[in-house]
Amino acid sequence: MSWTDERVELLRKLWLEGLSASQIARELANGISRNAVIGKVHRLGMSGRVKVAAPTVARPRPKVARPAAHQRPSAPMVRGNTALAIRPQPSAAILPAPEEDVVIPMSEMVTIMDLKESMCRWPVGDPASGEFRFCGAKKGVNQSGPYCTYHSRVAYQPVQDRRRERRAQSA
Repeated sequence: MSWTDERVELLRKLWLEGLSASQIARELANGISRNAVIGKVHRLGMSGRVKVAAPTVARPRPKVARPAAHQRPSAPMVRGNTALAIRPQPSAAILPAPEEDVVIPMSEMVTIMDLKESMCRWPVGDPASGEFRFCGAKKGVNQSGPYCTYHSRVAYQPVQDRRRERRAQSA
């Protein structure tokens, strides 16, 4: 397929009339694709069409009450990719109910430097602060994971419980 002078003139006419590249390709037919039309328009330097703007009617905007500059809004401003973030709501059915309340004495809490293989590695506190420690309680003799008995129950949930919860949520 070659671009004859007649086809180029028809292309210019149809393009200036505002037809799309697909419509022009259908008009020209004989092996001319939409992409061929776009390429030729670009090579001819006609790619920028002036669109006739529809007359716009000025609509009055409703006045929105805005907080004063010195006042903070009651809800945090949400922008960007966090605008649709879901805030998880803890549920009593989902959270494991500890059977016993464990109080870790400060003397048992250890830093990363003092942590041994037989000690619980449950993190306590903010890792960015100097007060960050690990549980440090002794693990059971037959315990293979990184946590003591109490923290293992908190960290690991039996598979059957997870399936039961998933069925309850989908119902």
